[in-house]
Amino acid sequence: MMNPDVPAEPSPEAGSLDAMPSLRKRTPLVDLMGRDFGESYVDRDVLVAGWIRTIRVQGGGGLAFVEVSDGTTSQSLQVICERKRNPEEFQNLVEESHTGASVCLYGRIVPSIGSRQKVEMQARRMQVLGPADQQTYPLTKKKHTLEYLREFVTLRARSRTFSAVARIRNALMYSTHQFFQSRNFICCQSPVLTSIDCEGAGEMFQVTTLLPNARNCAASGDSAPQPPTPPQLDYQADFFKRPVYLTVSGQLSLECYACSLSNVYSFGPTFRAEKSKTTRHLAEFWMLEPEIAFADLDENIAVATDYIKYVFQYVLQHCQADLEFMEKLEQDRLKEAAKGASSQQRKQTAWNQGRALRERLQHNVDSEFARVTYTQAINLLFEADVKFEEPVHWGIDIPSEMERYLCEVVFKRPVVITDYPKDIKAFYMRLNDDQKTVAAMDILVPGIGELIGGSQREERVQHLRQRLLDAQLDPNTYAWYLDLRKYGTVPHSGFGLGFERLVRYVTALENIKDVCMFPRAWGMPIDG
Repeated sequence: MMNPDVPAEPSPEAGSLDAMPSLRKRTPLVDLMGRDFGESYVDRDVLVAGWIRTIRVQGGGGLAFVEVSDGTTSQSLQVICERKRNPEEFQNLVEESHTGASVCLYGRIVPSIGSRQKVEMQARRMQVLGPADQQTYPLTKKKHTLEYLREFVTLRARSRTFSAVARIRNALMYSTHQFFQSRNFICCQSPVLTSIDCEGAGEMFQVTTLLPNARNCAASGDSAPQPPTPPQLDYQADFFKRPVYLTVSGQLSLECYACSLSNVYSFGPTFRAEKSKTTRHLAEFWMLEPEIAFADLDENIAVATDYIKYVFQYVLQHCQADLEFMEKLEQDRLKEAAKGASSQQRKQTAWNQGRALRERLQHNVDSEFARVTYTQAINLLFEADVKFEEPVHWGIDIPSEMERYLCEVVFKRPVVITDYPKDIKAFYMRLNDDQKTVAAMDILVPGIGELIGGSQREERVQHLRQRLLDAQLDPNTYAWYLDLRKYGTVPHSGFGLGFERLVRYVTALENIKDVCMFPRAWGMPIDG
């Protein structure tokens, strides 16, 4: 049956040589293979462009099987090239094309006799756009470890794993905007440069122009000049005439717009100068930060849980092939990890309760999230028949190990913990009536622990001023923030989600550096 959406191409005359169509007329593989694995394109002439994954020359050198991918989908297209159809282009193809080379191929889509694909192309025109040196190209046909691929950030997106991660990341980003836009949230851009520490942790990158020779040193390859010691810093000579940093959160700025536009969100890069080489830390990462005016903690939790379920459902519907690939990758990794592992180690890797990746995501969509207060959570941990690395007591900042225990062992589903001790939370969180806890919430998921952190913001000016003093922060520095409470204050709430942590959970990868397109972390060299 002819597909009405695909324009018909005239059949070539016998013995004629088709002109190579313009690259503008190429068909992305996501369109060609997406709806029905290419069956609607059978007997159609199409132009495809992409990179060679494999090429096999057979039939005494007269036949070549080319597997080409353009990155728009997890599926590749097998292209059959015959010397007799176009001897000159065929010879050039087999001589210059290896794994990694870019090609443009034009021909007819026909049913495939192989079992791996439903259709294939019989090429009439073959053009090598860019060869790849077989001796030096790092992504060979063999399977590479993630550690190896991390060394080739500029090329790793051509691998099956990282191309799948990129497409899943794109779907999560698209569905994030779709979720908030459909609920009348206004997207606002918070500043990257700031003079204040939103979280009060002090782990910030400082921005300065007090190193006048830094650019010249970078150009020449010399080491950067040593910065002046703090007593010698003359900020009046600096660009902003005061200490300025890369932001750790856009929340405080975003509250200004929430208290004027009601529902807003920002989605952009943030920075933490945390000297950690764990699989959970990045120096640069993306943050989603919604702020909701006239909302208490309960509404905040409702929006956050609805968001999680929405984006999980979206990727389940739109990223089936990529999720299936990541699912198999995880299963292979778990089987390998189980070899020779102790019973305790096997128990630690069994957090998924026997569910495969897609089943876990659907389980989260279908589950009602458990909800407990911090005090209740501490009691559950105290009663646990498990020896944690840290002692359990009221007042601790619950570590990831304990968060995962609550999700994976106690509740076996996502958990919302509320009402944390004020001394372990940020100054802007609303003080509860008990004067000991704040209206904070964390959403925990199995395998990761904390995915979302949020709170009802302190809208009472005197309470907020005192919280700043308690945190040893100067209220004068936050005068603009206090003004929101002086002029038409309203109850409002919000939360933050580290986007790479979300991608890591959905892709089931262990190292957060593998879900960031260009990871920046302590001790990692930056090329470009």
